[in-house]
Amino acid sequence: MTERNDRSEKQGRASRDDRLKSALRENLKRRKLQARERAAAEPSQDDDGSLDEGTAGKIDD
Repeated sequence: MTERNDRSEKQGRASRDDRLKSALRENLKRRKLQARERAAAEPSQDDDGSLDEGTAGKIDD
């Protein structure tokens, strides 16, 4: 009888692991999509909060 319980416990654990893997994968996909959308929608900013207009490395005379 313990053999049956062990098998069902292993199957239950495997099923749970599969559900968790699937949920984590979907969550990661959603978070990556959100990050891409935010990056595309917002203009980039420097550390001081000013907008980066492509002037990095240029020196004003």
